[in-house]
Amino acid sequence: MNLNQQIEQWLADNRDRFHDSERPFVTLSYAQSWDGSITLRAGESLALSGEESTRLTHHLRSLHDGILVGIGTVLADDPQLNVRQWTGPSPQPIVLDSHLRIPAAARLCHLSDKRCWVLSSRDAASRTDSELDIITLPGDTEGRVCLHEALRELKHRGIHSLMVEGGANVITAFLKEQLVDALVLTIAPTLAGGYKAVGEMGFANRAALPRIAPVFMEKLGDDFVMWGNLRYSGEPS
Repeated sequence: MNLNQQIEQWLADNRDRFHDSERPFVTLSYAQSWDGSITLRAGESLALSGEESTRLTHHLRSLHDGILVGIGTVLADDPQLNVRQWTGPSPQPIVLDSHLRIPAAARLCHLSDKRCWVLSSRDAASRTDSELDIITLPGDTEGRVCLHEALRELKHRGIHSLMVEGGANVITAFLKEQLVDALVLTIAPTLAGGYKAVGEMGFANRAALPRIAPVFMEKLGDDFVMWGNLRYSGEPS
C-alpha cells in the first residue's frame, strides 16, 4: 500500500473502534515547519506543504464528514475547505467563530454546493447572511464556544468524523480539552522561527502531557508525514 492507502486504512480501523456516542471521531491534521511553526506571524498565511502532501490533505478531507477551522484561519487564508486535488466528496465546512467575525465576502459564504456552518456564542440575529447556517452554542466567561457542546451538536447533525485543520488557537484548544483522537502531521524541511501550532495547554507535568502512540512516519515528496493516535493521562496505550 502507498502512504495514502496506509493512512486511509488506519483511520478506518480507528473509527471502527471509536464508540463515543456523544461526539464525532476527531482527526487533527496540519502542516508545520521543522521547528514547529505554522506561519511566520499570527494572522498570516504560509504555504508549507509540498504537492504530494497537499494531495494527502485533500484525500483526508474526503474521508471525513466535516472539516473545522477557526475564524483566524478564515481571516488569514480565505479557504474553501473542499476536495480539489483528490477524487471524493467534500466534507461539510464548519467554522468556529465565537463572535461572528466571518466576512460576508469570504469564500465560505459563497459555496455552490454546501452552506457553511458557523459555530458561535453570538445570537444568529446579528447576521443576515443567507449563505451561512449559524449554530448558536453556550459560551464561557470570555464568550468562547464550548468545544464539548459544539461536538455534541455536530454529532446530532450527522457529523460522525471531523477533521480539524487549525489554526493555532483551535489546535491548542482541542488538545487541551483532550478531544483529538488521531493526528496526521506534515513536517516541511524548513526552519521558520515563527508562530507555533501548539500553545500553552496548562498541563502540570510531563506525565499529564498528551502523547502519540503508536506513531508512524514516512517521507512524502520533500516532506515527512507523521501519524498516530492521541493518548491522554490515565488512558491505556
